[in-house]
Amino acid sequence: MSGLRRPLPVVLAGARGHGARHLENIRRLQHAGLLRLVGVCELRPLTGEELAGFGAVRQSADFAGLLDATGAAVAVVCTPIPTHTALALAAAARGVHLLLEKPPAPSYEEFLRMADGAAAADIAVQIGFQSLGSHAVPAIRRLIAQGAVGEVTGVGAAGAWVRDEAYFRRAPWAGRRRLDGADVVDGVLTNPLAHAVATALALADATAADAVTTVETELFRAHAIESDDTSCVRVRTADGGRIAVGATLCAHTADEPYAVVHGTRGRITFWYRQDRLEVHRAGPAPALASTTRHGRTDLLENLVEHLAGRARLLVPPAATGAFMRVVEAVRTAPEPVALPARAWRAAPGERAERRIVHGVDGLVAACADTLRLYSELGADWARPAPTTFTTR
Repeated sequence: MSGLRRPLPVVLAGARGHGARHLENIRRLQHAGLLRLVGVCELRPLTGEELAGFGAVRQSADFAGLLDATGAAVAVVCTPIPTHTALALAAAARGVHLLLEKPPAPSYEEFLRMADGAAAADIAVQIGFQSLGSHAVPAIRRLIAQGAVGEVTGVGAAGAWVRDEAYFRRAPWAGRRRLDGADVVDGVLTNPLAHAVATALALADATAADAVTTVETELFRAHAIESDDTSCVRVRTADGGRIAVGATLCAHTADEPYAVVHGTRGRITFWYRQDRLEVHRAGPAPALASTTRHGRTDLLENLVEHLAGRARLLVPPAATGAFMRVVEAVRTAPEPVALPARAWRAAPGERAERRIVHGVDGLVAACADTLRLYSELGADWARPAPTTFTTR
């Protein structure tokens, strides 16, 4: 791999929506001399304005053909979830290294097919959990090892976001569990707030697939969609650990998602989009011991450095095995329960239609704080009891 010469030719598959962020990041890395955009795979070609400053860029809706035509060394895949495995394997067949957006696959079987194919082709694959590039993650691990909060008793995470009806109509696969017979699994825990799940698992040092023994899920929907928009999950690990995540797209007020490490002598709270963490000491009125902000390593830049032999890959497929166990638990769980009309209300005074689940902001936080599920926290709509997925 270290024989690759920079700037590395890169193809971007999916350059609009979230993919626009990748386009701008590639622009940054091209200016730094690390990458050179040679191809864009989109159903509707980008305009000259969108590609300003990149030079000659080939465009095609045929990803495999584009890789062949451009001689790309790296590809960034930010396409609908059901396409991830096929595109990753197309890259692998051509020896093209990959940044693959999260979730890496819609099922555990597809994940293994992708990971095994990449390993057989000896390509590097980076999974796009950008929060795991935060320098706060190793800092938290050091704090835990130093006994800063005593013995760890569990890890929680909370995500309270707002999304309107248009969000679930942005693409044919949005808000779907399946589409044309293929798994999609576009639920709140597996896609928009997947970082909360992956980050909590990382802080619990439970990223490998075999770290997970059981996954309990409670999946609900306030919007008229097929998938879930208000859900919680609790993971139990092989070493006896507990990780609980509460998430919603129907909050009263959007808030920064976070993960929290609970210990016998305090807690560490990590706002992963801000790379900020706080340490609190235990007590009747927990005292703030420290607040720190940390840097972040860009995952595409890390992939380039890895290919040059200068860095360890931060988020290889193996580091997302536990997350994919959660995806599989969500995929195989019963259909999300439609919340009764009394459980939610339309957001007043807003031009875009969205739904607010009563009290869900506090419920999501309580899940992260107590490691209990919604049904255990007394939400009268949180029925039936959780579904348990066992990995062994």
